[in-house]
Amino acid sequence: MPEDSAPADILDPADATAQGADARPHWVRNAILFLGGQTASLFGSMLVQYAIMWHLTLETKSGLVLGLAAVFGFLPQALISIFAGVWADRMNRKVLIIAADASIALTTLALALYMLSGHDDLWLIYLTLAIRSVGAGIQMPAVAAIIPQIVPMNQLMRINGINGSIQSAMALLAPAAAMLVYVNFSIIAIFFIDVVTAAIGIGLLLLIPVPTIRKASDVALNYFEDLVEGVRYVWTHSFVRWLLMLFGVVFLLAAGPSYLTPLMLVRSFGEEAWMLAVLEISFSVGMMLAGILIAIWAGTKNRVAMIVITAMSFAVLTLGMGLTTNLWVFFGLMFLFGLAVPYFSTPSMTLLQEKVEPERHGRVFSIMGIVMAIAMPLGMVVLGPLADIYTVESLLFVCGGLMIIAVTIAIAVPAGRRAMAAANAPTVPETAADPAPESAAEPAAQDSPHVG
Repeated sequence: MPEDSAPADILDPADATAQGADARPHWVRNAILFLGGQTASLFGSMLVQYAIMWHLTLETKSGLVLGLAAVFGFLPQALISIFAGVWADRMNRKVLIIAADASIALTTLALALYMLSGHDDLWLIYLTLAIRSVGAGIQMPAVAAIIPQIVPMNQLMRINGINGSIQSAMALLAPAAAMLVYVNFSIIAIFFIDVVTAAIGIGLLLLIPVPTIRKASDVALNYFEDLVEGVRYVWTHSFVRWLLMLFGVVFLLAAGPSYLTPLMLVRSFGEEAWMLAVLEISFSVGMMLAGILIAIWAGTKNRVAMIVITAMSFAVLTLGMGLTTNLWVFFGLMFLFGLAVPYFSTPSMTLLQEKVEPERHGRVFSIMGIVMAIAMPLGMVVLGPLADIYTVESLLFVCGGLMIIAVTIAIAVPAGRRAMAAANAPTVPETAADPAPESAAEPAAQDSPHVG
């Protein structure tokens, strides 16, 4: 398509870069609307997440059941993410987010109606988790890629920090709210709340103008070629490859085992609902405080150091949770675990938004989603059944020790050192395909914010 005939709702990344920050005079308004909508939608989703987890834990006390819930909750997300990244780079990202939110809400509404009619079989919950997981897989790369379209590049770290602190605040509020509704009403009431919050999120997102972004080269690749190009880009980009491998380690050996902490609490300390709520609140308070600090401070310039230090912190804290026999020490370790999360996720997300070209954001973030969505259920497939044979404490201890070894290797090997050096270098991201044409545009892309 010739440049002068491009539709009004399609914007070339190169044109956006040339326009600079002035191309987004209303970015503050749009960021507030976007974060507000995502907050409402996230709150409902968290209510459902906690309610289902507690319902399965209290009703079955089975590691196998929780392991299957993790598989159905994350594996479909990994599978759909293979396609979602290309969709996010080819289609309007706002439309994808709205479609995913609407699908999740309708599925939750259907489960609520089924349970009202007296059906509460496990397979219904698993099916709902799977469909919600598909929606999350479509939504995740689109949400991560839409933020640089709305927010100037020099504000990404701060906005990501604000987003993280809002999410943490919702994670703090959601367990208490879920407990109150679950105890005084039922899990069905929580499902209806999720439908309402999804509608609010969709309504706010409709108010934000988000143009479709297309490749600067405007090359008409077919779908499979687009997908392969994205995978090749990730594999040949030293820092992106290293970071995604580190994400895999964290989610396999830290996030996955943390899914068993409610089971450990019920088995070792008691079955009271308030304990489960305090466990989640402890984690969420830590996340919220760290998110606020990052939003104010915007973090250190050495973001790779933040990532490595927090990854090692996850390992030590997982090890500590496996050793503790005191309930309040256990809560304290969960607080510290939550405190570390934003110092890992926020600089990681910001570096990818900065280092990767905007026309590849969708595919890169979808591959990140695949890594996370595979690593956690993979860990739970192994750890869930083992938790019915061994204590959760022993599994956490082993996972913490393995993670210390893995992170040490990641920062010690030459490839890891080269990747970290490349991330800290003030250069524009490596390009796996067509390096010569893209290199000419790199200096401008480095100094100006990307607009979708």
